[in-house]
Order: sequence, then C-alpha cells, then structure tokens
Amino acid sequence: MYQRTAQRPSRTTGFSLIELMVTVLIISVLVAIAVPTYIDKVRKSRRTEAKTVLLDLAGREERFYNTNNVYSVLPADLGYGAISAAFPMVVGSGYYNVNVVLNAGPPVGYTLTAYPVAGSDQANDTHCTLFTLLSTGQQTSTPDTTSCWQ
Repeated sequence: MYQRTAQRPSRTTGFSLIELMVTVLIISVLVAIAVPTYIDKVRKSRRTEAKTVLLDLAGREERFYNTNNVYSVLPADLGYGAISAAFPMVVGSGYYNVNVVLNAGPPVGYTLTAYPVAGSDQANDTHCTLFTLLSTGQQTSTPDTTSCWQ
C-alpha cells in the first residue's frame, strides 16, 4: 500500500535584511528632504513675527508723537510696561531683539530694527538677518531686501 508522508509547507516570515535596508534608505532620503524644508518654514514664520512687531512699534511711535510731539526710546512710553527698561529688548517668542534709534533730523524720525537673538535658532537664518523700518515707511532687510518683507 501507498503511504503518505506529511510535508511541511515552507513559509518564511519577517523581512529580509535587503528589504529592511531599502526601507531605511527610503526613510532616510525622505527625512533628509523634509527636515531642512521644515526648518526653513519655521524660520520664515518667525520672520513674520519680527515684521509684525516692527509695524506695531511704528504705530506706537506715531501715537506717542501725536500726543507728545516727540518720539520715544523708552518701552514704557510706548505701552510695553515693565518688559524692559530700555531698548534693545527681546520681543514676541524670544527669537528677535528690537531696537529704536531716534534721528535728530531734519527730518525728525526713528529707525526701528529687528535682529535675531544670539544663540537662538533664528540666528542661523542667513536669508533675512536684519529687518529695518524707517519713520518714512521704508522697509529694508539684510541681505535680501526684495523678498524678506513680502
């Protein structure tokens, strides 16, 4: 008579080393592209905060001038309370310093500047390092004036 022998099915489970290495390679490439892009977008959003603070500070200077017929370099005069006794002062989320310099004139005016706090991640931003707003409304930035204020 014919006798059967039970054969075990050959099954492999898990991943091979090659499959695992290909997956790691794909993830590495995606991370190498995504992380610098993410950091750039975060720095760009922080630039928006610096520009907003400068525009707000310019409005405060103009209100103070309309009331007192002189511009001020004291944060308390401009409604910042006890944040800082004098400029420059750190504003917003702590990534930028803001400074006010009065122009004796003529014409009488001011120059507002925002620059990254030393040691912060924003200090590594080489695209837009310094924002300037004059009392005439002129907006400049270093090194790229054309795209930083947009």
